[in-house]
Amino acid sequence: MPHTADRLAALAQQVLGRPSPIRIRAWDGSEAGPPDGPALVVRNRRALRRLVWSPGELGFARGWVSGDLDVDGDLYDALTRLSGLALNRDEPVPVGPVAGVSGARFGPAARLRAAGRTARDAARPLGTMLTLTGLPVPPPAPAEEVRRRRGVLHSVRRDQEAIRHHYDVGNDFYGLVLGPSMVYSCAYWDRPDATLEDAQRAKLDLICRKLALGPGMRLLDVGCGWGSMALHAAEHYGVQVVGITISHEQADLARKRVSEAGLTGRVEIRIQDYREHADGPYDAISSIGMAEHVGRVQFRAYADTLYELLRPGGRLLNHQISRRPVPNEETYQVDEFIDRYVFPDGELAPIGTTVSVLEEAGLEVRDVHALREHYATTLRAWVTNLESDRERAATLTTPGRVRVWRLYMAASALAFEQNRIGVNQILAVKTPPTGHSGMPPTRTL
Repeated sequence: MPHTADRLAALAQQVLGRPSPIRIRAWDGSEAGPPDGPALVVRNRRALRRLVWSPGELGFARGWVSGDLDVDGDLYDALTRLSGLALNRDEPVPVGPVAGVSGARFGPAARLRAAGRTARDAARPLGTMLTLTGLPVPPPAPAEEVRRRRGVLHSVRRDQEAIRHHYDVGNDFYGLVLGPSMVYSCAYWDRPDATLEDAQRAKLDLICRKLALGPGMRLLDVGCGWGSMALHAAEHYGVQVVGITISHEQADLARKRVSEAGLTGRVEIRIQDYREHADGPYDAISSIGMAEHVGRVQFRAYADTLYELLRPGGRLLNHQISRRPVPNEETYQVDEFIDRYVFPDGELAPIGTTVSVLEEAGLEVRDVHALREHYATTLRAWVTNLESDRERAATLTTPGRVRVWRLYMAASALAFEQNRIGVNQILAVKTPPTGHSGMPPTRTL
């Protein structure tokens, strides 16, 4: 009589149309599938119910976050193997959390529903896994999942709730993952022996040099996080900085760091939405890893606001993750796993779209610097930090959230490596009517 793993493997092949690319280990200890490499561990019957009721990435994510699903072995290898799964072989390879984070779906909703029916039909006879009288009520979604959202998409109130979900989970947890720099964006690995701290310092310094910062200048850091950019610019370039964030926990720690550095008179941290800021003009604006939260419906308003806040000749450095374009942009949908567990309402845009909107707002784009490979290296460093002290991380937040972050960061690293997503620094200028941008005639960085 077939073991449980054999039945799971048969079910997977029926749904996927081909054998599972990864070994399956069931709750009874049985295994099936390729003997080499990592194993997908199905810890209990609840995992199967989650996958049957939510076929595709959401069911996988719920099983993973709850601990019903796990990987024994190299997580990157497992995710790479799983990235080849497609519910419809006539569609492109999916790019959800098991393939990399790009915002695309596992497949059209109709196909997912059909896959669900196929899985249910196949699962019904498996008496060792599901009851013969029909599928039991699925278990509740893990507590870390965001399900109900209030207000208009990307309104100030709804954005505040989304930011609280992602950032207000404990500064100590972020410190463990990010390291002492507390920089939550792509580092700049400018030499082979650089540490994560070295690479984050190099990134901040690169941005300061691109903005041509100097003593007496005024800088606005939009989405200032825990204040690292503001501190670096004030300490090393002598500028006056206003940093804004809508995360209370970020602001609390940023203000503490400013005070401890003796920069209270030169750096001000405010809890403020970019749409509510009218304290210009500024000589320069940095926006590092913030624009992903703005959303398609608000991005032109974001660009218009930054344009108005700059003085003529002032520079903007927009550091932003991008996604690959799709044939019909109207069909783009955000990644379910990322939207439910990581960045509620977050949206990625193709680099061309971002450049176009900035120029439509009146800015002159002078340089685009792709850092895709740098982000892959950064994410792998963050995963190493998390995995090296996973037990402490769980005490600082929840075990479920630790599992979310491990999956999200590892999958994202692969997505950058495979060119499914990218990250770019866009340098733009508010060029005055005279046409004198103030930029050097040749590229110096």
